[in-house]
Amino acid sequence: MSTRAAPPPHTGSRPGGRSARIRAAVHRAVEELLTDEADEPLTIPVVAARAGVHATTVYRRWGSVGELLTDVATSRFSGDIVVPDTGSLREDLERYASDLAKDLNDPDTLPLVRATIGTAGDQGASACTGERRQQLQAMLERDQARGNQTPTVERVTDAVIAPLYYRAVFTDQALTPEWTRGLVTNLLPD
Repeated sequence: MSTRAAPPPHTGSRPGGRSARIRAAVHRAVEELLTDEADEPLTIPVVAARAGVHATTVYRRWGSVGELLTDVATSRFSGDIVVPDTGSLREDLERYASDLAKDLNDPDTLPLVRATIGTAGDQGASACTGERRQQLQAMLERDQARGNQTPTVERVTDAVIAPLYYRAVFTDQALTPEWTRGLVTNLLPD
Protein backbone atom coordinates (compact mmCIF):
# COMPACT_ATOMS: atom_id res chain seq x y z
CA MET A 1 0.00 0.00 0.00
CA SER A 2 1.42 3.35 -1.05
CA THR A 3 1.35 6.37 1.24
CA ARG A 4 1.94 8.92 -1.50
CA ALA A 5 -0.81 11.46 -2.09
CA ALA A 6 -2.64 11.28 -5.37
CA PRO A 7 -1.52 13.87 -7.91
CA PRO A 8 -3.77 16.92 -8.19
CA PRO A 9 -6.44 16.69 -10.88
CA HIS A 10 -5.59 18.18 -14.29
CA THR A 11 -7.16 21.63 -14.41
CA GLY A 12 -6.65 22.58 -18.04
CA SER A 13 -3.83 23.56 -20.32
CA ARG A 14 -0.71 25.26 -19.07
CA PRO A 15 -0.41 28.75 -20.54
CA GLY A 16 3.28 28.37 -21.35
CA GLY A 17 3.30 24.69 -22.16
CA ARG A 18 2.73 22.53 -25.18
CA SER A 19 -0.78 23.88 -25.71
CA ALA A 20 0.50 27.46 -25.99
CA ARG A 21 3.23 26.39 -28.43
CA ILE A 22 0.70 24.56 -30.61
CA ARG A 23 -1.67 27.53 -30.55
CA ALA A 24 1.14 29.90 -31.53
CA ALA A 25 2.31 27.60 -34.33
CA VAL A 26 -1.21 27.18 -35.71
CA HIS A 27 -1.92 30.94 -35.52
CA ARG A 28 1.36 31.67 -37.28
CA ALA A 29 0.53 29.08 -39.96
CA VAL A 30 -2.88 30.67 -40.59
CA GLU A 31 -1.37 34.14 -40.90
CA GLU A 32 1.35 32.89 -43.26
CA LEU A 33 -1.11 31.00 -45.43
CA LEU A 34 -3.37 34.03 -45.71
CA THR A 35 -0.55 36.32 -46.80
CA ASP A 36 1.23 33.84 -49.11
CA GLU A 37 0.79 34.35 -52.81
CA ALA A 38 0.06 30.62 -53.27
CA ASP A 39 -3.46 29.62 -54.19
CA GLU A 40 -3.51 26.93 -51.53
CA PRO A 41 -6.95 26.75 -49.87
CA LEU A 42 -7.13 27.36 -46.15
CA THR A 43 -8.15 24.00 -44.73
CA ILE A 44 -7.43 22.33 -41.41
CA PRO A 45 -5.04 19.77 -42.97
CA VAL A 46 -3.12 22.51 -44.81
CA VAL A 47 -2.87 24.64 -41.63
CA ALA A 48 -1.80 21.61 -39.57
CA ALA A 49 0.90 20.69 -42.07
CA ARG A 50 2.25 24.25 -42.11
CA ALA A 51 2.18 24.35 -38.29
CA GLY A 52 3.91 20.99 -37.98
CA VAL A 53 1.09 19.37 -35.99
CA HIS A 54 -1.38 16.62 -36.75
CA ALA A 55 -4.72 17.67 -38.27
CA THR A 56 -6.65 15.95 -35.46
CA THR A 57 -4.95 18.30 -32.99
CA VAL A 58 -6.34 21.29 -34.88
CA TYR A 59 -9.80 19.72 -35.34
CA ARG A 60 -9.97 18.84 -31.64
CA ARG A 61 -9.08 22.35 -30.52
CA TRP A 62 -10.95 24.46 -33.10
CA GLY A 63 -13.38 22.16 -34.93
CA SER A 64 -13.61 24.18 -38.14
CA VAL A 65 -11.75 26.74 -40.22
CA GLY A 66 -14.33 29.35 -39.15
CA GLU A 67 -13.66 28.76 -35.46
CA LEU A 68 -9.91 28.76 -36.08
CA LEU A 69 -10.06 32.07 -37.99
CA THR A 70 -12.24 33.56 -35.25
CA ASP A 71 -9.65 32.60 -32.63
CA VAL A 72 -6.78 33.99 -34.71
CA ALA A 73 -8.67 37.25 -35.34
CA THR A 74 -9.69 37.62 -31.70
CA SER A 75 -6.09 37.13 -30.64
CA ARG A 76 -4.74 39.46 -33.34
CA PHE A 77 -7.20 42.31 -32.76
CA SER A 78 -7.18 42.31 -28.95
CA GLY A 79 -5.32 45.34 -27.70
CA ASP A 80 -3.72 46.16 -31.03
CA ILE A 81 -4.94 49.76 -31.09
CA VAL A 82 -4.47 52.08 -28.13
CA VAL A 83 -7.50 54.18 -27.26
CA PRO A 84 -6.37 57.80 -27.52
CA ASP A 85 -7.10 60.31 -24.76
CA THR A 86 -6.39 63.81 -26.08
CA GLY A 87 -9.10 65.54 -24.05
CA SER A 88 -11.25 66.04 -27.15
CA LEU A 89 -13.67 63.49 -28.58
CA ARG A 90 -13.06 64.78 -32.11
CA GLU A 91 -9.28 64.42 -31.79
CA ASP A 92 -9.65 61.03 -30.09
CA LEU A 93 -11.86 59.74 -32.92
CA GLU A 94 -9.59 61.20 -35.61
CA ARG A 95 -6.52 59.54 -34.09
CA TYR A 96 -8.42 56.29 -33.50
CA ALA A 97 -9.78 56.21 -37.07
CA SER A 98 -6.30 56.96 -38.42
CA ASP A 99 -4.78 54.12 -36.38
CA LEU A 100 -7.53 51.74 -37.50
CA ALA A 101 -7.00 52.75 -41.15
CA LYS A 102 -3.27 52.03 -40.81
CA ASP A 103 -4.06 48.65 -39.25
CA LEU A 104 -6.52 47.78 -42.04
CA ASN A 105 -3.91 48.82 -44.63
CA ASP A 106 -1.43 46.36 -43.13
CA PRO A 107 -0.88 43.55 -45.66
CA ASP A 108 -1.10 40.97 -42.86
CA THR A 109 -4.36 42.34 -41.44
CA LEU A 110 -6.63 42.65 -44.46
CA PRO A 111 -6.43 39.00 -45.59
CA LEU A 112 -7.25 37.90 -42.04
CA VAL A 113 -10.25 40.23 -41.84
CA ARG A 114 -11.56 39.11 -45.22
CA ALA A 115 -11.10 35.40 -44.51
CA THR A 116 -12.58 35.61 -41.02
CA ILE A 117 -15.67 37.52 -42.09
CA GLY A 118 -16.11 35.38 -45.21
CA THR A 119 -15.68 32.05 -43.43
CA ALA A 120 -16.99 32.59 -39.91
CA GLY A 121 -19.96 34.88 -40.59
CA ASP A 122 -21.32 36.82 -37.61
CA GLN A 123 -18.90 35.18 -35.20
CA GLY A 124 -16.02 36.20 -37.45
CA ALA A 125 -17.30 39.75 -37.83
CA SER A 126 -17.57 40.02 -34.06
CA ALA A 127 -13.98 38.79 -33.69
CA CYS A 128 -12.81 41.53 -36.07
CA THR A 129 -14.88 44.37 -34.64
CA GLY A 130 -15.95 43.43 -31.11
CA GLU A 131 -13.09 45.13 -29.35
CA ARG A 132 -13.55 48.19 -31.59
CA ARG A 133 -17.02 48.74 -30.11
CA GLN A 134 -15.61 48.46 -26.58
CA GLN A 135 -12.89 50.98 -27.43
CA LEU A 136 -15.45 53.40 -28.86
CA GLN A 137 -17.61 52.99 -25.77
CA ALA A 138 -14.63 53.87 -23.56
CA MET A 139 -13.97 57.07 -25.56
CA LEU A 140 -17.62 58.09 -25.45
CA GLU A 141 -17.96 57.41 -21.72
CA ARG A 142 -14.81 59.42 -21.03
CA ASP A 143 -16.22 62.39 -22.99
CA GLN A 144 -19.57 62.07 -21.21
CA ALA A 145 -17.72 62.20 -17.88
CA ARG A 146 -16.32 65.54 -19.06
CA GLY A 147 -19.91 66.74 -19.27
CA ASN A 148 -20.26 66.54 -23.05
CA GLN A 149 -23.07 65.11 -25.13
CA THR A 150 -21.89 62.30 -27.37
CA PRO A 151 -23.31 60.22 -30.18
CA THR A 152 -24.15 56.59 -29.47
CA VAL A 153 -21.72 53.76 -30.12
CA GLU A 154 -24.00 52.63 -32.95
CA ARG A 155 -23.86 56.08 -34.54
CA VAL A 156 -20.06 56.23 -34.34
CA THR A 157 -19.81 52.69 -35.68
CA ASP A 158 -22.07 53.52 -38.63
CA ALA A 159 -20.31 56.81 -39.38
CA VAL A 160 -16.65 55.90 -38.82
CA ILE A 161 -15.92 52.21 -38.29
CA ALA A 162 -18.28 50.72 -40.89
CA PRO A 163 -17.03 52.89 -43.78
CA LEU A 164 -13.40 52.06 -42.88
CA TYR A 165 -14.08 48.32 -42.90
CA TYR A 166 -16.25 48.52 -46.01
CA ARG A 167 -13.67 50.42 -48.01
CA ALA A 168 -10.82 48.20 -46.80
CA VAL A 169 -12.59 44.87 -47.34
CA PHE A 170 -14.73 45.48 -50.42
CA THR A 171 -12.99 48.15 -52.49
CA ASP A 172 -9.56 49.06 -53.77
CA GLN A 173 -9.94 52.66 -52.62
CA ALA A 174 -7.25 53.95 -50.28
CA LEU A 175 -7.93 54.78 -46.64
CA THR A 176 -6.28 58.19 -46.89
CA PRO A 177 -5.81 60.42 -43.85
CA GLU A 178 -8.00 63.12 -45.43
CA TRP A 179 -10.84 60.68 -46.12
CA THR A 180 -10.54 59.18 -42.64
CA ARG A 181 -10.66 62.61 -40.96
CA GLY A 182 -13.69 63.43 -43.12
CA LEU A 183 -15.59 60.53 -41.55
CA VAL A 184 -15.18 62.15 -38.13
CA THR A 185 -16.03 65.60 -39.50
CA ASN A 186 -19.27 64.22 -40.95
CA LEU A 187 -20.08 62.65 -37.58
CA LEU A 188 -19.15 65.70 -35.49
CA PRO A 189 -19.63 68.81 -37.66
CA ASP A 190 -18.26 72.07 -36.24
